Amino acid sequence: MDNDIVIDPIKDIKNKKVHFIIKRFFDFILSLIGIVILSPILLILFIAIKLDSKGPAVFKQVRVGINGREFKIYKFRTMIVNAEKKRALDIDPENLGKFVFQSKSDNRITKVGGFLRKTSLDELPQLFNVLIGNMSLVGPRPEIPDVVKFYPENYKQRLMVVPGITGLAQVSGRGEIELGKTIFYDLTYIKNFSVIYDFKILLKTFVSVFKHEGAF
Repeated sequence: MDNDIVIDPIKDIKNKKVHFIIKRFFDFILSLIGIVILSPILLILFIAIKLDSKGPAVFKQVRVGINGREFKIYKFRTMIVNAEKKRALDIDPENLGKFVFQSKSDNRITKVGGFLRKTSLDELPQLFNVLIGNMSLVGPRPEIPDVVKFYPENYKQRLMVVPGITGLAQVSGRGEIELGKTIFYDLTYIKNFSVIYDFKILLKTFVSVFKHEGAF
């Protein structure tokens, strides 16, 4: 499935410049409004995380964005401190398409963290990433460098747009789908991108989050 979509940068990206300008406008406005409206919830979650376990409430991690540029993503911390050192990612470069980032049986997740993941509230700090401009509301999820370094050429096509908080892959399975299928959905999104398409994905995201589909 991950080899079925091929992107033509000139046709599928450059011919949609106006759409991307409008997209950035809505990203800035909606993220700013979201931060202001949700600020009481952000404060409550911040306090809850601090009371639940030791460590910072906001987790920062290096991710890979548009054109391979690295940036720091912001999320509410859902795991114990130094969780990355307690379990290495099981990445098989020869079978990268089968890689699944999240696990249902991860004992590093805190009590509050489990709730945050189930409701996707841990993603809210990424509104600041959207406001800054290194993320969008909708787009391929930003990958970690340890996975991107094994990307074959067709996988690298997903790096041609700004990564998003949600995307076609997330409304099609969220945390439990394999990387190969994620790439397929991401390239399908890029090929069919429009501002209207973004709003449709946002609507589907709210439905998926409400139903707790694929979240753990």
